[in-house]
Amino acid sequence: MTGAEAFLETLATSGLPPLRGRRQVGDDFRADVVTRELGPLRLAELVTPEGECFRDVRSARAADSEWWQIELVTRGRVRAEQGGGSAELGPTDLVLIDPVRPVRFASTASTHVTMLVPRRSLRLGPDDATRLAGVRIRGDRGPGALVSSLARDMARSLDGFRADEADRSAAAVIELISVALSAQLGRVRPVADEALRSRIVGFIEARLSDRGLGPAMVAAAHHMSVRQLHKLFEAQPLTVAALIRRRRLERCRADLAGTDRTVAAVAACWGFADPAHFSRLFKAAYGYNAGTLTSNNRARTVNASAARPSEDGH
Repeated sequence: MTGAEAFLETLATSGLPPLRGRRQVGDDFRADVVTRELGPLRLAELVTPEGECFRDVRSARAADSEWWQIELVTRGRVRAEQGGGSAELGPTDLVLIDPVRPVRFASTASTHVTMLVPRRSLRLGPDDATRLAGVRIRGDRGPGALVSSLARDMARSLDGFRADEADRSAAAVIELISVALSAQLGRVRPVADEALRSRIVGFIEARLSDRGLGPAMVAAAHHMSVRQLHKLFEAQPLTVAALIRRRRLERCRADLAGTDRTVAAVAACWGFADPAHFSRLFKAAYGYNAGTLTSNNRARTVNASAARPSEDGH
């Protein structure tokens, strides 16, 4: 096959997520693509010259949202950039790509395998995918080595499978991919989790007065399940619900110490709809009644007024 544009068009019509050419080195463009299927898995072996290609938001297709894309390099070197990740890939290395998000590839003359895996099969949460996209997965050791070896061999020969055999074999491959991604996630999770927790705490601080604020709202705003949210905070001193309650109580305490507003009014301002419930929580947290602060405020106000001289100077 010759011609960069013809090759990119072939990629799109083959069922692979579309790419656009950015730069081609040399006039003698030669490339090839061979596609195969194993049950729900789609595979393609690509031979490409040195150059760059990319996918932007305009070229993404809705149908590609059903897949995760795994790239394996078998010859040459490839740099894959997506989100905040930039993976420098050599032979046997892999990278996870989201087909509907912008991505950029730059490579030497290379051979690589593209695997399209149904999203529902890998069960990656949005935050896990964000951590993994564009991150190099080593293919020379551990679970990544098994996936790398299988993908290389499958792209060359997938003959002789009955339908049930293909489905069962694909399920085994997908499980190995899940193991490899989980192992990689364990290596990138600590720093990413800390950053995510910081964003969540900031989100909570900005919405303490919203009565609807709770784990469900926080989870939805960060595109995760409530279970994932609880897991993110499981090693922290406070759960998400307890953190929200603690920060609301602290805001109430500060306001009550410096205002003449009623306890009920301050409690309502910071998301406590039931004054009696708020009073119980406040006393449990601080050991005294919230009304004590308002009583002290009124006493200080009376004393200050009594201490001020009258208008006639007496």
